[in-house]
Amino acid sequence: MSHSSSPATSQPSAALALVAADLAAVEAKMRGNEQDIFPPLAEAFLSLITSGGKRLRPLLALLAARLFAPMSNQAIALAAAVETLHTATLVHDDVIDNALIRRGNPTLNASWTSGATVLAGDYLFARAAAFAAETGNVRVITLFAETLKVICEGELRQLAARYRWDQPKDAYYERIYAKTASLFAAATAGGAVLGAAREEDVERLRAFGYHLGMAFQIIDDILDFTSTDAVLGKPAGSDLHQGTVTLPVFYFIQDAPDRGALLAQLEAWAAADGHTSTLDLVAHIAQSNAIARAYDEAASFIAEAVAALQPLPASDTRSALLEMATATLGRHR
Repeated sequence: MSHSSSPATSQPSAALALVAADLAAVEAKMRGNEQDIFPPLAEAFLSLITSGGKRLRPLLALLAARLFAPMSNQAIALAAAVETLHTATLVHDDVIDNALIRRGNPTLNASWTSGATVLAGDYLFARAAAFAAETGNVRVITLFAETLKVICEGELRQLAARYRWDQPKDAYYERIYAKTASLFAAATAGGAVLGAAREEDVERLRAFGYHLGMAFQIIDDILDFTSTDAVLGKPAGSDLHQGTVTLPVFYFIQDAPDRGALLAQLEAWAAADGHTSTLDLVAHIAQSNAIARAYDEAASFIAEAVAALQPLPASDTRSALLEMATATLGRHR
């Protein structure tokens, strides 16, 4: 199977057409009360929320709610909560990874001290929690809190697993569920709850978000090898350089003719921390069958996401969600 890199696509057109006005309301809510915030923090926050994110998580929340009921202020609040939570995690990730570039722009971490950047992330977490509370729905608020717990635990697991090259695939799945799929699932399940969906339909939307999120992260991890710095908005191979075993790395190790020799080579490279060695290894993985194997796995997750929505009545909203699933795989074609 041949795959060529392309820039990550923007939001699918059908999804945007259905909820464009609602997404604008989410943006307005996220920007609200800036005059009451410490000015440097307000400036940084504005820069963060306008830095080119795809708004996939709020789109999922809005569409999931729209499947079952007219749009509500509660759904707008949920969408603002999940996107602000996502932004907060990126701020903290940049501190942990000592990242200076994201989406092609300097990170907050590049100009602020680590302590100040952590506090800015904490502020965003608090702001996200306030948006979640605006839904007035105890189940959604609880879901939000549980998701935040999963995300934080997952980050700690990822830190503990750095440079542990010979780890099981289940460890990777646990990490990407915590990092990405948990918030996708919270957005879709939370939207369904606010739309007063039946319990089986809430579970269908949760399953859709989970499987979509897993596929989305796998594709991201593939692009870390097959794309360019300019397209990624950060250095290619950055996960590998930080010792994170993603699915392409896992399969590259599994497929090695002499796994023991490769693991020893990885250990030596990590000890030397050589950037040139990183680039060489990125090129080898990009040209290997590990990329196709990882892509096939992402496709399997997308198939599960699509299947989760099949029992629901056909509608323009369901079609938009299905288009989002298809577009996720298309990011790598």
